[in-house]
Parts: sequence; C-alpha cells; structure tokens
Amino acid sequence: MRERVDSEESGPERTCVVTGIKGSPETMLRFALSGEGVVSPDVARKLPGRGVWTQLNRAVVHRAAVKQAFSRGFRKSVKTTSELADEVDRLLAQDALRFLSLVNKAGSVVVGGAKVESAIRAGGVAALIHASDGAPDGTGKLDRLLRGVLGEKYETTPRIILFESRQLDLALGRTNVIHAALNAGPASAAFLAKVARLALYRSDETTPTTVDTAADVDGAKREIADTSQR
Repeated sequence: MRERVDSEESGPERTCVVTGIKGSPETMLRFALSGEGVVSPDVARKLPGRGVWTQLNRAVVHRAAVKQAFSRGFRKSVKTTSELADEVDRLLAQDALRFLSLVNKAGSVVVGGAKVESAIRAGGVAALIHASDGAPDGTGKLDRLLRGVLGEKYETTPRIILFESRQLDLALGRTNVIHAALNAGPASAAFLAKVARLALYRSDETTPTTVDTAADVDGAKREIADTSQR
C-alpha cells in the first residue's frame, strides 16, 4: 500500500480524481486531509500526508466535493463542504496577492494612473493591474496607451482585472489603488504565474496549461533577498 501511495505523489504528472486527466503539479490542485478527516485545499503543496488531485478548475472542484470523489481518492469516508470551491478561490487569490506584496518589496510596482501612464511611455512594463471595481474609462485609457506603445506585443502583455481595490490596497500597503504596473523581473514573473493559476481556476478551461511557478518563485526570492541587502 505504501508503494502505491508514493507513486501517486511522485513523478512528473498527477491525475485528476474527477476527470482522470493528467497534468503537472503546477497545473493541478492538491488536497490533503486534516486530523479530523476534513478535505483541505493544499495550494502550496506542503501539507503532510497523502494527497488527492483535481484539475485547476472551479467546476471540477465543486464536482469533486458533491460527488464524493474525495472519498474515492482517499479510499475512505471524508468530510467536505459545499463551499470548498469558494475556499480554493480565496486561497489562490490570497497566494497571488502575497506575491504581489513581494513584487512591491522588490521595487517593481508602479501605482497610480499618472505614474502608470509614464511607465508605459518609458517602456518595460511587464503587466498592467486594474482594480475590478475601478472606472472602465480609466482602464480603457491605459490599455489603449499600452497598445499604442507596444503594438503587436500588446496582445501578450497581461492586463489583470481579478482583484478589488481593497485587495490591492492591502497587498501594496496603500489606499485607493485602482491602477498599477509591473516592471519586468523574477518577482513579477512569479506573481504572474500565480495570477495565471487563479485565472485558469475561474475560467471554463479544463485543459492543463504550462505554469512554471517553481522557477519563477525561486527567482523572486533571490531578487527580494538581493533588494533587502542594498
């Protein structure tokens, strides 16, 4: 039995307990059991014990919770809640915002409409962030400017509208954050990888995609360590 458990938690791919589709750990979600036998999302993939995996998709997680897929995966009766899919969403968003704080500490975030506009004109913007509850005209103005400056590269530059202003305020330690821009660098790349996971989870897409979070996160930690020593 031990050999079988180890084989399911090792190797380059994991199998979704609901759909049977395989994907790399970075493109899947891991779940573990608490001491009380409750299914717990393991977004960071660090919880002890055997894990059960699903695709990185809200609908799939909901199906796993209501169709007793976790009991089959753990091979025993386990407890789940109807809010499990919402809990995963909250944890993925929290994880992404934590990395946005790290990007800010690395000095790679520009905040405020005027400053973001200047950063776009200067070039080197890796992504734009707009508060989801911000005014559409301000968002449209900056996006049009970015398109004018970048041309064809505009289509491959992320524009993130996943977080409310209050969430951005907390992550960046400021008030009334509506628009922000990221400078290129390992810390920004790590944040964008986390954002990609959240966006995929909230989308209708159920096919695993490549999200190289491990390398980006390691690079971000090195950059932040170097910044703190300056």
